Amino acid sequence: MNYGLKLSEFEVGQTIFHEPGKTIFESDNNLFCLLTMNHHPVHLDVEFCKEHSHGKVLVVGPLIFSLVVGMTVSTVSGKAIANLEYENIKHLKPVSVNDTIHARTQILDIKISPNGNTGVLYVETHGYNQHGEDVISFRRRVLFKNE
Repeated sequence: MNYGLKLSEFEVGQTIFHEPGKTIFESDNNLFCLLTMNHHPVHLDVEFCKEHSHGKVLVVGPLIFSLVVGMTVSTVSGKAIANLEYENIKHLKPVSVNDTIHARTQILDIKISPNGNTGVLYVETHGYNQHGEDVISFRRRVLFKNE
């Protein structure tokens, strides 16, 4: 399968931009809230949100995290054995319905196992909106066969 990069194709310091972006529609937010049983009115109730600090419906954070992780699969983890760890997940700015999210990943480190058969890719990914503002960031470790 020609999906994703091999461990040997990554370089420390490299930045990968993931395309295409995704516009978050009201239906995306509503479905994700329904599937995850998150019924907080800040994500679903326009009238409630008028009284809230942002004044409008906010997209539920785990949807943005899931979306940005998904955007990276075709390059970062498509050939991986497993995602080992996610860390430092930070929601940096609110996301609203009709915002468009993009993603970029920087390669922080590559560690080859002592036996040389596998390696761990350490990356930091940022999701950003149509204005170029980072809305989420996280780091993860991804296990690869060392080919």
